[in-house]
Amino acid sequence: MLTENNLEVITPAEEKFESRRKAIGFFLGPLAGVIVYFSQLGTITHEAHILSAILVWIIVWWVTEPIPIPASALLGAVLCIITGVADVKKVFTPFADPIVFLFLGSFILAKGMMKHGIDRRFAYNILSVKWVGKSTGRIIFTFGAITAFISMWISNTATTAMMYPIGLGIIYSIGKVIKERHGSDAEIRNMRFATAMMLMAAYSASIGGIGMPIGTPPNLIGIGMIEKFAGVKISFFQWASFAVPLLIAMYFFLFYLLYYLNKPEISKLSDTHSFIEDSLKKPGKMSAGEINSLIAFGITVVLWLIPGFIAIIGGSDSALLKSYNNYIPESAAALLGALLLFILPVNFKKRLFTIEWKDAASIDWGTLILFGGGLSLGNLMFETKLAESIGHSLINFSGVSTVWSITLIAIFIAIIVSEATSNTASANMIVPVIISICIAGNVNPLPPAIGATLGASWGFMLPVSTAPNAIVYGSKMVPIVKMMRSGIFFDIGGGLLIWLGLRILLPLVGFA
Repeated sequence: MLTENNLEVITPAEEKFESRRKAIGFFLGPLAGVIVYFSQLGTITHEAHILSAILVWIIVWWVTEPIPIPASALLGAVLCIITGVADVKKVFTPFADPIVFLFLGSFILAKGMMKHGIDRRFAYNILSVKWVGKSTGRIIFTFGAITAFISMWISNTATTAMMYPIGLGIIYSIGKVIKERHGSDAEIRNMRFATAMMLMAAYSASIGGIGMPIGTPPNLIGIGMIEKFAGVKISFFQWASFAVPLLIAMYFFLFYLLYYLNKPEISKLSDTHSFIEDSLKKPGKMSAGEINSLIAFGITVVLWLIPGFIAIIGGSDSALLKSYNNYIPESAAALLGALLLFILPVNFKKRLFTIEWKDAASIDWGTLILFGGGLSLGNLMFETKLAESIGHSLINFSGVSTVWSITLIAIFIAIIVSEATSNTASANMIVPVIISICIAGNVNPLPPAIGATLGASWGFMLPVSTAPNAIVYGSKMVPIVKMMRSGIFFDIGGGLLIWLGLRILLPLVGFA
């Protein structure tokens, strides 16, 4: 059962459903693979035929999760070797792709920031502004904005786990004021303000991840697959140049949606700073660990942004830019920042450094494996021409042929899939197929692939759709009906906003 901080986040009935889903999937995956293997699939190669059977098996297991999703990715790679789809070097090389190391460095940097509490200090300091605390609407808006900003740099799940107790503290602090003013006997957890705050914690963490390449795994998966299969490299700066404006527009839509669907019982407050002020006193002045984490993180971000400024000044084909990217690629910059955490001391006499290896060992290694597995399977789809065959078939079936019609379909397919399986698995499944559709139809693959990448980060209707949803559902302040109501509006509205935003922004950065 999925838990976070020892909180039960799914009901017994949902747990029973999950158990049945996994049990059915355990047998359905290999059965579906065998059926595909013995089916006639047209004029594809023998290797492509075997690969299609393996993909069906693995995708069923990614959706139903009878075994951990990263283990399924490894199984797919091993099956490709032992069935002769490709040799061992070709299958396992993507597991050491430079983007895997960009993941690794980013995860270690985030671990250092979380270990020393620099993220929590930032959140409390912003929330302590008096202008914020005099309005329930401004509290919800600012709380969500902080969550989205932090989620641009660390994982959505980690951000929600961090902001969750802060949100609870604010809810109970303001809930007492609401009860006193209304003379109500209603439980604080049943208040609309509580529902709005908890949904904001989850949803803003999920949308915040789209802002930077490192914000959420689907971003890096999409960027990696676009570079590998479409031959276009999207830099850190280029991604931020269209994703941050899109995130800002998306956030305002999210705020107004949650505020009016869960309008707080009162709008104006007098002074409710006691909880935040007490929380600010606990950390004291900045520790050496916090300062070191900021230094390492700041250096890394600067190294990520420099190529963008070089491109603006000297052009995207300048010799300086090419030289910089050769010597300090984004993956090396991430690892440099991460390694600084092992070098910068917090107490040199005791040989204590900003993080220890045991801290780094606790990062999400499963996501690294899943990304490598997804990249490997995607690579084999292109090498065996299976992706090309799928692309032609889907174009003939759907009838769509323009770049923006394919983009719209790609976004909503990714959103639907992400409701049923993890965002990372969704990106691994959808992005290579979308690129293949575009290549088969002689269409620019960038807008549809980016749309599918962003759509994979959506999934707001159910507690099991994303880990952030599950965490806040465990608060008992978000009835399932309210999560589904808010989620379906945000799925549909957000998908259309992604499409509209990309149509406006991508031509401005030369991607459409």
